Parts: sequence; structure tokens; C-alpha cells
Amino acid sequence: MSCLSPEGSRAWEIVPQGDRSLVLVFGDEVDIEIGRRCITAAAALRGARIKGISDIVPTFNSVALHYQPRLFGASTSFRHLAGEIDKVLEQTFAQDAPAPTPARQIDIPVCYGDVYGPDLAHVAQHCQLTQDEVMRLHSETPAYVFMLGFAPGAPYIGMHDPRLAIGRRSTPRTDVPAGSVAIANLQTMIYPNMSPGGWHIIGATPLVLFDPLEDPPTLLAPGDTVRFIPISAEEFLAARHERT
Repeated sequence: MSCLSPEGSRAWEIVPQGDRSLVLVFGDEVDIEIGRRCITAAAALRGARIKGISDIVPTFNSVALHYQPRLFGASTSFRHLAGEIDKVLEQTFAQDAPAPTPARQIDIPVCYGDVYGPDLAHVAQHCQLTQDEVMRLHSETPAYVFMLGFAPGAPYIGMHDPRLAIGRRSTPRTDVPAGSVAIANLQTMIYPNMSPGGWHIIGATPLVLFDPLEDPPTLLAPGDTVRFIPISAEEFLAARHERT
């Protein structure tokens, strides 16, 4: 099932995924404008509180909706549920709909290079830049949080300057330290906990990305804007010391 925009192009498609979830597809690219549409749709559907929907998860270009069939009435069908979703989205994306709530901007301090960014030199060489240029390009323009995934609180942030184009490492690391700031495919990943990882580590942040005892437990949320702030090793250690 799909909904067409006023110009006739497809705006979103509703695709069933098993008997307890469906996916709203807004495109097939990693694009900030598509990402914003996903965040807007997810927020609108949460606000609508459609009976039976238990979780709403925005991604790069789609939104997953998980639902509990046992909570639906006897006459409720997938087509009926899709119709309710369409009504919410049609109202949300109408030209006279209220503007969405402005996104948060979160400053993320980053200590680049040396022991905190062991791949910075390699990234610079690959991109035919100096290490200072890599740091400048990474930090001078705010970036968008598309989604959280891979691990609790782990953000996918982009898109960066095309001059920072580099793929993933050919051999992933088995242990990436918590707080590592890494890039690949014009995006940044910040590892919230010690974990395996295949992105290029160019720095580290002293901030905690995930704490299950906090409310909310994640520092970042889809739709946020991140500004990376270069800091010195001394500032990094001082910030880490303040947390202990």
C-alpha cells in the first residue's frame, strides 16, 4: 500500500513485515531530508497513539512499526491499520500542518588523533588530506543523527563532507573503547560501550552515550544535530575525571 504526494510521486509505502510489524518506506537513499521525514512521521505516530502499536523505530529511510494483534478489535485488519497510519501521515505532511518541533543541537567534545584516534593518520592519507584538515572537515559543520542502532545509544551521524569519503576497515577490531568517534561512508559512529567495530577511529569523546540509570538513557536521539568540538588530551582527561 502506498500514498501519493500531490505531485503524484510516491511519498511513502507501507510494507508488511511478518504478522507483528510493518515498515513505512520513505526512500531508498541515505539522505538528510528523507531522514527528517522519518523522524517527523515517527513523532506524529507516537502522538496519535494508534491502538495496538507497541514500538516505533525510525531509521535512515524508513520507520518500523511493531504492533500487538491481540490488542486489536475483532474487525481490525492490516488494511484498516494501514488506513489509520495513512490518515495520520497525510495530516502530518499536509502543506498547512504545523511546523515540527525544532531539533536539539548537542555539542560533542572530541579529542582527535594519537591514542584516542589511532586511525586518523590513515584516514588523512587515504583522503589525501592533512590530519588537521580531517579534523576541521569533521567538526566545522553540524551533522544529523539519523538513527540509533548496532548497540544501545549508538548513533549514526552524517552526512559529512565528500572529501572524507572512506569505507569501513578491511578488518574490524574486536575491542573498540567506549567513547570512540569513528567514521565510514561519510558518517560518524560513536561507540557507547566497549564492542567490536569496523569503522575508522579518529578520536574519542569523554561523554557517556548510554546510561541505563538515566532518563532518557541515551545522550542522543534521532533527529538531533551534533556539533563536534575539538578538545585537547588534557581537556579530555579532565572531563573523564569529573565523571568519576
